[in-house]
Amino acid sequence: MRQLYGSGYNVNIKVFNELQHTITGWPGGKPNADDTYRPERANPYPKLLIVFSPHPDDDVISMGGTLKRLVDQGHDVHVAYETSGNIAVGDEDMLRYFLVMDKVAPLFGFDTPGYKKLSEIARHTADNKGAGEMDVQDIREVKTLIRQAEASIACRFIGVKPDHIHFLRLPFYETGAIKKGDLTRTDIDIVRRLITDVKPHQIFVAGDLADPHGTHRVCTDAVLAAVDELKEESWMADCRIWMYRGAWAEWEIDHIEMAVPISPEELRFKRNSILKHQSQMENAPFLGDDDRLFWQRAEERNRATAQLYQNLGLASYEAMEAFVSYTPI
Repeated sequence: MRQLYGSGYNVNIKVFNELQHTITGWPGGKPNADDTYRPERANPYPKLLIVFSPHPDDDVISMGGTLKRLVDQGHDVHVAYETSGNIAVGDEDMLRYFLVMDKVAPLFGFDTPGYKKLSEIARHTADNKGAGEMDVQDIREVKTLIRQAEASIACRFIGVKPDHIHFLRLPFYETGAIKKGDLTRTDIDIVRRLITDVKPHQIFVAGDLADPHGTHRVCTDAVLAAVDELKEESWMADCRIWMYRGAWAEWEIDHIEMAVPISPEELRFKRNSILKHQSQMENAPFLGDDDRLFWQRAEERNRATAQLYQNLGLASYEAMEAFVSYTPI
C-alpha cells in the first residue's frame, strides 16, 4: 500500500474522493455539465432507459426515489415487469375486487353467466383452498390483473407514460406454485426483444439475489443473458447497466458506484409509491424471514446507507439508493 500511495494519509484522501464521486443527484447524468467525476455521463440527454423489475413492485421498493428523479429530469423511462407476481396475491385481496364487481356488474349489464361463474370460483377459492394448494388458471389470471393494475397506478403516480409500462410475464414463473421453472430460451427472447425495441442508454436491473424463491436471480439471469447476446450491437456500446438492491439486502459500501440522495419529501413519495401495491402490504404472503413490511425495509436500508456515508465524513442526507455498474465481458 505504501508503495502505491505513499502513506495512509494519501490512502484516506483517495478513498474519501472515490466515495464522494459516487454521490449524484442526477442518476441519468447531468446535461451540459462536466462529468469527469460523475458516475453517469452527461450525454446523450435525455436518455432512453429501461428499469427491469422482477416482481410488479421491486422497482419502487428498490429504486423508487431514483425512478422518480429520472422521470422528473426528463428521461424517457420504460418499466418492464418481468413476472406476473400472481402467487403473491392473497385470496382475501382478490375477493375484495369481486365483492365490488358483484355490485357493479348488474348495474352496468355485464353480470353474464361467465362472470357469475368466475365470481363463484373466487368465493370458493377464498373459502376452501388449503395451505399450499394451487389456484386454478382463471384465478391466477385475475391475480395477475390485480398486480398489473397496482403497478400501473404506481407508475402513473411516478409519471411513467402508460405505453412505457411493459408486463413481460416470463413463462418460467407461470407454474402456479412456489417452485418456479428453469430459465428458457423463450424467457431470454422476450427480454431481448424489449431491449432491442427500446435501444436504451441505461438499463437498471435487480442485483438483489436473496429473495426466498429465487425469482430475482432468474430474472437477472434473463436480462444479463440478453445483454450478452446484444453486446456487439453498435448501440449497446452506449448503454450503461446499473444493478439495484433494496427488497432483501443492500450493497456493501465498498461496492457502491452510484449513490442517489433522497430528501425527506422524496422518501415519503417513495413510501406512497410502494403503498400503491395494496395486495403486498399487511397480507403479503412472502415477506421471508424479515418481519418488516417492504416500505419499512426500503426506508430503513436507504437511511442506513445515508448514515454510513455520513459516518465516513461525507455529506448528510435523509436517505440514499445505491447502485453498482455491470459491464458485459
